[in-house]
Amino acid sequence: MMPIVEGEYWVSYGYAGKILHVDLTTGVIDIEEPPESLYRTYLGGSALGLYYLLKNTPAGADPYGPENILAFMLSGITGAPIAGQSRATVVAKSPITGGAGDSQAGGFWPAELKFAGFDGIVVRGISPKPVYLWVHNGEAELRDADRLWGKPTREVEEILKDEHEDPRIQITQIGPSGEKLVRFAAIMNMATRAHGRTGMGAVMGSKRLKAIVVRGGKKKLSMADPEAVRSIMQPSLARVREDEDVWGLAKYGTLGILESQNAGGGLPTRSYRSGWMGYERAAAIGGEALFDGLLRGADEGTQIKTGRTN
Repeated sequence: MMPIVEGEYWVSYGYAGKILHVDLTTGVIDIEEPPESLYRTYLGGSALGLYYLLKNTPAGADPYGPENILAFMLSGITGAPIAGQSRATVVAKSPITGGAGDSQAGGFWPAELKFAGFDGIVVRGISPKPVYLWVHNGEAELRDADRLWGKPTREVEEILKDEHEDPRIQITQIGPSGEKLVRFAAIMNMATRAHGRTGMGAVMGSKRLKAIVVRGGKKKLSMADPEAVRSIMQPSLARVREDEDVWGLAKYGTLGILESQNAGGGLPTRSYRSGWMGYERAAAIGGEALFDGLLRGADEGTQIKTGRTN
């Protein structure tokens, strides 16, 4: 956003200026246009999600109940041509801790939501039957998801892309574990990126919301100085592509840093009573062990489809 100029208090550089509100109990969908002060105070992501959680979810609310809101929030740089910027934060009362739950994931879905005209989505209530939310070009509607309920994420992604006749739609969704309210269930983006912390998939499942399908329009993110952003990013892209840590994350995912986190005492071992689980135990469940022993099917000679090229 740019500073106040000639009495204009809201110039939405970096933001769409709209938050989508969906009540699954009633089926009512509203669009909020927050004041500039809200964006300047909370900026986006975790802070904006926590604002809506504290504002709308009363103390003592059941994490699986209709009063618990589920917020998907973006930051001001989401949608800008910056490497690694496409991130979304999901916030709700956690069924694991009973406190504020917060989980992030990347992929193309976050930027596509911004291109569709929204900085975030606030979901409340419980649908009487499985549904998915279709968001496109500043509009939104709830659609039946009975045929999708019980299906894994990869299959659902293929079904929805076929039905919408658009392979470019972006989908964030839950699988069978979220539907069954497994407390550590994830919300999956592109069927390969996980909002894996604090049980946000279980909250989504409790609302009978199978997926959020998004397609942006032709409008791109408004930036105060797009040329300056390009001049910064163009020389940076080569360095990002050559960085070994970046390649490690691309190959192994977040588990690629498990062993280094363990070495530094940063793991939530035994519910944070310790930050270290021992070198051998960490290596047994780290990124390389998962990739070589499971994803490549080293033990049984089977190849598991990951959606990535090696």
